[in-house]
Amino acid sequence: MVILWGSNARETHPIFFHHLLKALHSGARLYAVDPRRTSSAQWADVWLGLDVGTDIALANAVGREIIAQGLVNQEFVEHATTGFEDYRAAVEPCTLEQAERITGVPGDAIRALAHAYAGAKNAQLCWTLGITEHHNAVDNVLALINLALLTGQVGRPGSGINPLRGQNNVQGGGDMGALPNKLPGFQDVQDDELRAKFERAWDCTIPPKNGWHLTQMFEAMERRDLRGLYVIGENPAQSEADADHANALLRGLDHLVVQDIFLTKTAEFADVVLPAAAGWAEAEGTVTSSERRVQRVRKALDPPGEARDDVDILCELAKRFGHDWGQPTAEEIWDELRSLSPMHAGMSYARLDALGGIQWPCPDEDHPGSTYLHGRLWKRPAEGRLAPFSVVEDVPPADELTDEYPVRLTSGRRLDSYNTGVQSGGFASPLRRPETLDICEADGQRWGIADGERVRVHSRRGAIEMTVRYVDELRPGLTFTTFHFPDEAETNKLTNPAWDRRSGTAEFKAAAIRIEKLEAAVGAGG
Repeated sequence: MVILWGSNARETHPIFFHHLLKALHSGARLYAVDPRRTSSAQWADVWLGLDVGTDIALANAVGREIIAQGLVNQEFVEHATTGFEDYRAAVEPCTLEQAERITGVPGDAIRALAHAYAGAKNAQLCWTLGITEHHNAVDNVLALINLALLTGQVGRPGSGINPLRGQNNVQGGGDMGALPNKLPGFQDVQDDELRAKFERAWDCTIPPKNGWHLTQMFEAMERRDLRGLYVIGENPAQSEADADHANALLRGLDHLVVQDIFLTKTAEFADVVLPAAAGWAEAEGTVTSSERRVQRVRKALDPPGEARDDVDILCELAKRFGHDWGQPTAEEIWDELRSLSPMHAGMSYARLDALGGIQWPCPDEDHPGSTYLHGRLWKRPAEGRLAPFSVVEDVPPADELTDEYPVRLTSGRRLDSYNTGVQSGGFASPLRRPETLDICEADGQRWGIADGERVRVHSRRGAIEMTVRYVDELRPGLTFTTFHFPDEAETNKLTNPAWDRRSGTAEFKAAAIRIEKLEAAVGAGG
């Protein structure tokens, strides 16, 4: 059994979805939990079309049903988890009837999902940005993890929790310390002993406090606590929520440096642009997949023109600042990482080449790598820290629907395009068409808006003009668009910058809007 929760993998993770289809053809069942009946949901045995932002209410109801019907994996819960009784008490009020009222999903469908998941021999629970791009993103994830702990569907062959990564090597970036509170190998920057190890290796002093994540950086720009910015491989001018406000802050910086392979909109604001090499073809290194598998990347081409490898640029900058880092090879940098990150210690280039990749943690060169990250929970006694249940409560989207803004807008991706279109927009695709505001035909008729009509879309942050398209995958009151073509429709002028206090992710998935005909305003209910 596979659950896709908040994931249109058919369009956003097509290679993964190809493997999923193989499983379906071999008899696996697919449940899709998504506000839209996406191209992924159309392959599902059951589609649970919940209202945007009601994931916790649904997950808690599934958990309650599993408990109430005696479907809990008692042996796993007893030996591998903590906090079950608190969780049980918290979800007791979350009946199927209550969940149906909140989520819009029929109680019978919620019951069917609970019984299928708990009764499956093997089950994977997969999610993506439909879960994490909310102001309560971490609580959404914890609500899903609770279900895996209840049923023991984790840490064994064919069963697990699988956050599908939204971009190539996102996992690797986090592993290498591209997080405001972690050093490489997910080592806490506030841990004096761990920090001292890095200070000795790097011959420097590391501030003993967490840094800012991206959203906090923009808040610091507004306070003028952050007046200079160095952007590597990111396009926040078009990818941040409330784009008008974000761009005003970027323009107000004293100094902006952008290092990228394209002249992005952010780079157009920059005082200095450093042209970089493409990491997948013009540089040596490693890449880490969603399953924690580290593999080699080999240089195939020299970068064009004056573009340079990221490492060369950083080392040259360090030299200008009075620090001679030399000209280290990718392997030398990797070996330094291995000496500091225990979970990578056994991954020499020779072993990565010989084995075709290794999954961390891999603590020494005799270790084969870890196929199942949470397999330790099945040992008796379980190794390491037990897995905690989390009490999480349903909280609606921050951008409230009102008479003035009565329509929900959610955003996502399409198969042939990528993020803000910087990488994918430069080539033609037979699948590509101009950007649209997708609505259901029933809403169009009710609002007097025709398929193909130009409209003005307002949120509490801004307004843009868009072309309406009728689609079958949306329920009344829900609209959809992407942010692939900001030159045609700058969707992030509409999106909500409210952010999750633990992950720092903005609520891209739940904006409140109204739609106006260009010749005369109409309320979405009018």
